[in-house]
Amino acid sequence: MNHYNTIEKPSVAEYKDRGSRFIAYAYPVATADDFKKHLKALKEEHPKAAHHCFAYRIGTDGNNFRAGDDGEPSGSAGKPILGQIDSKGVTNVAVIVVRYFGGTLLGVPGLINAYKMVTSLALQLTPIIQKPILETYVLSFDYTLMNEVMMVVKRFGCVILQNEAQLFCRMVLGIPMENLESTINKLHDLHGLEFSKLQGK
Repeated sequence: MNHYNTIEKPSVAEYKDRGSRFIAYAYPVATADDFKKHLKALKEEHPKAAHHCFAYRIGTDGNNFRAGDDGEPSGSAGKPILGQIDSKGVTNVAVIVVRYFGGTLLGVPGLINAYKMVTSLALQLTPIIQKPILETYVLSFDYTLMNEVMMVVKRFGCVILQNEAQLFCRMVLGIPMENLESTINKLHDLHGLEFSKLQGK
């Protein structure tokens, strides 16, 4: 598996049921911290909302996900939101649903349906795109090698995640899985360049 699917840009959708308003915000995210920033911003934007329920899935190993009901009956909000993210086959995605209570209790089946519907609507409103899975490497080299390193970066579609360019340079590089072997071979050819895989990525 060399690629993963995610959403291109944020989207918003609304769903109403018996007076309650459900507003779903879908975001592309790379880390749990990205998600936390969005949640904090929405809580500030909607301070009077009854609930801020959410789910996210990050990464390609399937292990980094969370679902939160924020006071709704257990399993009636976060799980249906996550279920919609998974049914679209996307990752690096967070969906936060803001609910304004309309005075009528919807019951667990009604809540599950509402959270599922509004999440599905939000995910339909943003294009799904394919991105390469990246392996992260740290490169250390003398500034005189910069042009040659950049040629390798461009040729193999690598992504520069960090770059500290002084007389001696340190670059954190995301290398697409499908080009990993060829990129590593090319980097080996550059004399004076040191590189290693970034652990924990």
